[in-house]
Amino acid sequence: MKGIAVLGSTGSIGVSTLDVVERHPDRFRVVALTANRSVQPMLEQCRRVRPAYAVMVDADAAETLRAALSDMAAPPKVLSGPEALEMVAALPEVDYVMAAIVGAAGLMSSLAAARAGKRLLLANKEALVVAGAILMRAAQDNGATLLPIDSEHNAIYQCLPSNRNPENAGLQRLGVDRILLTASGGPFRDAPADSLAAVTPEQACAHPNWSMGRKISVDSATMMNKGLEIIEACWLFETAPDRIQVVVHRQSVIHSMVQYSDGSVLAQLGNPDMRTPIAHALAWPERISAGVAPLNLFDIARLDFEPPAPERFPCLRLAYRAAAESGTAPVVMNAANEVAVAAFLDRRIGFTDIGSVVERTMDRLPAEPVDLSGLEHVLEVDQLARVEAERCVDRAVA
Repeated sequence: MKGIAVLGSTGSIGVSTLDVVERHPDRFRVVALTANRSVQPMLEQCRRVRPAYAVMVDADAAETLRAALSDMAAPPKVLSGPEALEMVAALPEVDYVMAAIVGAAGLMSSLAAARAGKRLLLANKEALVVAGAILMRAAQDNGATLLPIDSEHNAIYQCLPSNRNPENAGLQRLGVDRILLTASGGPFRDAPADSLAAVTPEQACAHPNWSMGRKISVDSATMMNKGLEIIEACWLFETAPDRIQVVVHRQSVIHSMVQYSDGSVLAQLGNPDMRTPIAHALAWPERISAGVAPLNLFDIARLDFEPPAPERFPCLRLAYRAAAESGTAPVVMNAANEVAVAAFLDRRIGFTDIGSVVERTMDRLPAEPVDLSGLEHVLEVDQLARVEAERCVDRAVA
């Protein structure tokens, strides 16, 4: 019986995680659930899975939840604040930590899980984008196991040799020539580039294949999501960005591929449902039911592949730039993107302004080496980038 903490339990990944966990009550027990301020979904989850701890980052939301749970015979201990996220991630009774908090807000709790030597199921790609060197070192130094939850990285993980270890983890030493990172292309993969300026938040959030949160949906529409995944893959699989090729695959059936030096290409296929990679990471190296319908290739009938159009997806170019510059460049890019996407969802800037804000911010804050001794430098750069990105948003509006 493995104890699990689900960080970001009311989001789409958190909900899918609980769906898989509840299918296997003989294998898993939920120790802690966390959310920001979504009281009603958290209340329903607490009554259903009965965790020992429930964390609401927002203090007022925590008070509301505590009062709502007072009629339970043995209510969970309700905590609040970001420090509580780190505390439950490191609890001795927690074996696995699902890191599903969106954005840089999930960084500290992911790092806490790595430092505590947990099996870290990483759905928060920003943790690697912002502090990849620090997180990977913490995992290695403390015996943590880091398993990717992004469908693409989980697919790559499944397609790599099972006997790899820290001594032979580099792709070239495994006989791998390159990673083929698949992308759906989002809702605007066929849209003329000159039509994108008029895109609304509602249109950007209408993903053709996946059900996701608003921020991630916009990142998919700009392909910044794929850009973040390029940087994430560089850290996870010890490779350079020029060994990662993005392939637009409309059906989202092949989740990614690995090309070997002998000419072999291994692919992982499945219906587009996040419960598959979640179940893989929860049970690894075993396999368990995820509740996902098996893939019917006769229904799919065809698989299409094409390169992404650079004029339609400038954020992809910026991500390759950040990966190549390394250092603090990904920190700046990620922070600027979070600010720009929030401004777009608030209708303060247009869709095509997102890439412009990110590029201007990167131009104004050149890459610096990352201080590996702690997160202070990374967090300082993150805040500087957010301030600069807000200035760029104001200029775009003016």
